[in-house]
Amino acid sequence: MPAFFRVFQRPRGFASRARFATLVCAGALALSAGQANAWSLDDVSALASQRVKTPFKQASMLVPAELSAMEYDNYRDIRFKPESTLWRADKLAYEANFFHVGSHGDSVRVNEINAAGVKRVPYDPAKFNFGKNQLSPKNWGDLGYGGVRAFSNLNSPTYKDELIVFSGASYFRALGAGQLYGLSARGLAVDTAGPAKEEFPRFTDFWLEKPATEGGPLTIYALMDSERMTGAYRFDVKPGEQTVTEVHARIFMRATDKPVTTLGLAPLTSMFFFGENQPRPGDFRPEVHDSDGLMIATDDGKGGGEWLWRPLQNPASPLVTSFSMKRLKGFGLMQRDRAFKSYEDTEARYELRPSAWVTPLNDFGAGKVELLQFATPDETHDNVAAYWVPEKLPAPGQSFDLAYQIAWQGKNQQLPPNGWVTQSRRGTGYSKLGADALGQQIQFVIDFAGPALDALPKDAKVEAITTASANARVVESLAYRNPATGAWRLTLRVERLMTANAAGPAQPVELRAFLQHDKQTLSETWTNLLTN
Repeated sequence: MPAFFRVFQRPRGFASRARFATLVCAGALALSAGQANAWSLDDVSALASQRVKTPFKQASMLVPAELSAMEYDNYRDIRFKPESTLWRADKLAYEANFFHVGSHGDSVRVNEINAAGVKRVPYDPAKFNFGKNQLSPKNWGDLGYGGVRAFSNLNSPTYKDELIVFSGASYFRALGAGQLYGLSARGLAVDTAGPAKEEFPRFTDFWLEKPATEGGPLTIYALMDSERMTGAYRFDVKPGEQTVTEVHARIFMRATDKPVTTLGLAPLTSMFFFGENQPRPGDFRPEVHDSDGLMIATDDGKGGGEWLWRPLQNPASPLVTSFSMKRLKGFGLMQRDRAFKSYEDTEARYELRPSAWVTPLNDFGAGKVELLQFATPDETHDNVAAYWVPEKLPAPGQSFDLAYQIAWQGKNQQLPPNGWVTQSRRGTGYSKLGADALGQQIQFVIDFAGPALDALPKDAKVEAITTASANARVVESLAYRNPATGAWRLTLRVERLMTANAAGPAQPVELRAFLQHDKQTLSETWTNLLTN
């Protein structure tokens, strides 16, 4: 099991989320003043290209014994002082402050880019309130910081809310207006689902560009390091109803005899505990998840393509699936269900967790979207990851550029242009079938909505187009209007096919379904994997 699934403890707030990997302090990085006007992604790339030529050395830092022995609740009592917040006195559109280094020594170096040049923002214990902790920080030296977070007037003209946070490995996440933290993004995912041990590239250095004009984005640069690669990143963060994080990166592959098995680009990480498709007896809440499905848009190069929807699961054992294509239009882990009644959780407010929609800004080429799902015993663990895997991996010693954007979306989120799935339920109601027959069959009830469906005449004949993999057969598929809502519903009943030499089904069943009228596709394709 990949490390981040094991160690990630997920309390309600991001500031209390445990780190995904054990990180240590980066080595010193010399910066000269006077570079501010010329500072760009090329400057960070120069540092990454220098670093990649040398053998990787795990940064080491002796964490003060007082921090090393600290319990997590005690760590949470360390707070950055508001009056020390970067740029607050200048009354700019953005502000920034920093997390304190924790017991694992998670440490990054922070720099500010302003009109005078590039200057280091050194660790200063006077910037922190240590709460009830009895500590002696003056003896610690320059620890660096545990992470970076930025603020903007996201929800109010008089108060600055958290906008984006970088904390742990290469993880980051952002918020749009009215949203609460949910899923995360990463700089890269390396061997996450392969036979090799997962590698966690980490951001070691950050440069925060002091905002110059109102209405512009917040720009943050980052230097990434890892055993088999280095990288230079530029993040342009544009707050709004849907905050957009534009990412430009240049990745340098180290010359090593350990080839990368799976390189995941634009990776997303989320949590799915249970939902309408997989209810949990005994829990008063109907659903508990940060994301309820993976959405993918393919590009056929002719102005068309296919839209896919894969409901997420909490599987009994690790599950890796992929969707191959010649060209990607976009993909995302989506929190499509935005109604409070779907969750009934007054504390977690899962209906306010963002969806994250990834759109390539340069051609990703041929490859696949890979979806990784693991079992989770509760809602405090992330157990879902999705990322783009290029068909051709860069060779050791090579470099490549990457550009994409992540839209952190709420109620107004990316949807297919014609129709989409609104809910997917599994199970049977009353049936005249005998007990033996019911034991061999599985039923799904799938609801659809969208402009193509709304435009149909009342007497339209809508067809359910359904298929199953070779180890199952479709027993019944039927599309009809829901008399209570006027929307369209698809009922699908399938039967597993048992092999003569097997005691039970060995392979998952792949199911696909969409709605059609007069040979015209009316909806995205619902694609589900039946594992039990």
